[in-house]
Amino acid sequence: MRVPAHGKSCTRASNGKRYHVHDERAALVSNDCQRGNMPVSLTLRPASIILVSALVTGCAMAPRPEPSREDVLQKILPSAVQIIVEQREGRRIKSGSGVAIASRRTAEGASCFVLTSGHTFEGLVGKTEIYAVFGRHLGAGQKARALLVASRNESLDLALLRAESDQCATVSPARAPALGEPIWVIGFPLGRHIMLSSGVVSQVIVDGPSDPSATARLIVDAPVNYGVSGGGVFDARTGRLLGVVEGFSTARVIAQGATPSWYIDVPVPGQTLVTPLADIRRFLREVEQADLLPP
Repeated sequence: MRVPAHGKSCTRASNGKRYHVHDERAALVSNDCQRGNMPVSLTLRPASIILVSALVTGCAMAPRPEPSREDVLQKILPSAVQIIVEQREGRRIKSGSGVAIASRRTAEGASCFVLTSGHTFEGLVGKTEIYAVFGRHLGAGQKARALLVASRNESLDLALLRAESDQCATVSPARAPALGEPIWVIGFPLGRHIMLSSGVVSQVIVDGPSDPSATARLIVDAPVNYGVSGGGVFDARTGRLLGVVEGFSTARVIAQGATPSWYIDVPVPGQTLVTPLADIRRFLREVEQADLLPP
């Protein structure tokens, strides 16, 4: 006997037992209710299983949303470090910018490794002290004495500092950028307050295009000023580190008819030079600190 469609049911006895079969959806159910000692066969494909499967598949295929602008800024601002060089009596003689790249636990506490520019420490004479100031995006920040681990100012204008601080907010490396990608630059112009500027990757320069191992150098159009060298350059969409500010092009303005003569070098907008991650990793390998910024 064939089971009727449209949600109807049938009941038959078999060996003293009663079987009740209900068809919830005729297209998915094939029932046979038979008399006597013949067994009842039931084939069922629940619609609920198909629905759950579709929901799980849909969740797996949904693209992961990019972080918001506020999320990115909250991620990168704490990584900015102000660099101060003072004479022993406390007079400031130089200042710069840096970015925290790694933290290591030691017997004394937490050591924070800060990447900055090498030329900040060029020509230092006499007794000087180096300080790293953390948390400047929130105010005065925490000032900690820093040790100069390594410095280069030739082909690589980079330096590595180590300071003891519990406010070490480190960054993650980004992939190699492409032309036009949005960026943030964070630094401390003229040794004063923290500054955030935005722009795009305006040039990617490869030295020796026939050499696949050649380093691509970056230029961004975000405006900077003196004191921002060593500051972090970040992918504006992910908050990951692209490199650090190496310097900027300048135009010399000369006063006419002045006695004595004088001039001033003015930063050229859109000509901010960036030391890319490939150079940073090469520097860290040379000073035996490659584990601070793994690939």
